[in-house]
Amino acid sequence: MPARTILLLILVNLLWALNVVVSKVAVDDLGMPPLFYAALRALLTLLVLFQLLRPFPRNWPLVAAVGLAIGGGSFALFAIGLSYADPSTAGIVSLSGAPMTVLLAIVLLGEDVGWRRGVGIALAIGGVVIAISSPSGLQSSAGLGWIGLSCLVGALGAVYVKKIDVGGKPLQAWSALASFVVLLPFSLATERDLVAPLAAHPWQVLGCLIFAGLVVSVYAHVIYFNALKDHDANLVVPFTLLHPLMTVALGAWLTGDPVGVPLLVGGAIAVAGVSILVLRPSETFTKRFLVRSRL
Repeated sequence: MPARTILLLILVNLLWALNVVVSKVAVDDLGMPPLFYAALRALLTLLVLFQLLRPFPRNWPLVAAVGLAIGGGSFALFAIGLSYADPSTAGIVSLSGAPMTVLLAIVLLGEDVGWRRGVGIALAIGGVVIAISSPSGLQSSAGLGWIGLSCLVGALGAVYVKKIDVGGKPLQAWSALASFVVLLPFSLATERDLVAPLAAHPWQVLGCLIFAGLVVSVYAHVIYFNALKDHDANLVVPFTLLHPLMTVALGAWLTGDPVGVPLLVGGAIAVAGVSILVLRPSETFTKRFLVRSRL
């Protein structure tokens, strides 16, 4: 793999990790309602990728459902979690999406899992449990529950990605469309004071939305999908393990997250477990969404 591609993949993971911190600032410090923030993020992405909705896929309801699950649906739940949890702990808990994906593939698709991946699942789950036993994890348990639900929804969508005949970039467009159409009504029905944060902090909120909706959802994912197109997934996907590690580092640096021994030890164990899942072959589902930022 060329050095340029390696550097771009490192940049992509840095942008994904920074997006967790930016989203925390948006929903916590700036007071953006999480569902409304996720809906506006999807709208920005849709405006840029609208032309990729065609040609119309035959199984568009499934495409939209998968796009919602791996995109705005899981991102909205993640944003709700960030209202209560710090980015560093959230980054480690997000690793639980990988074992969830494999377990769902076993139940729903009949994936055959050998002892090595069994060990990987156990390490990943055990590491996350250790990480959330830290003081910061216990204090933000409600938020981490939402983040765990986000991982479950994303894992359910990731299991079915291989069942749809849509490329990575069109899937981004469909994800944005489905996310906006579903999340905006939910936001209008359940959230209050939607416009107040925009009026109070217009430039800060706009900056967060541009970063999340354009820099991350469009630019970073285009780089990632291009790398997957040009290189073997077994070379590209392991780079996504940098994302949670960078999230912990950026959370400690930018938002002052308390990073104690349980978080570091649990995170290391979880990363080791997920590494096994990423490197081992799979028959029924694609590995490109095992560890990655939401579309």
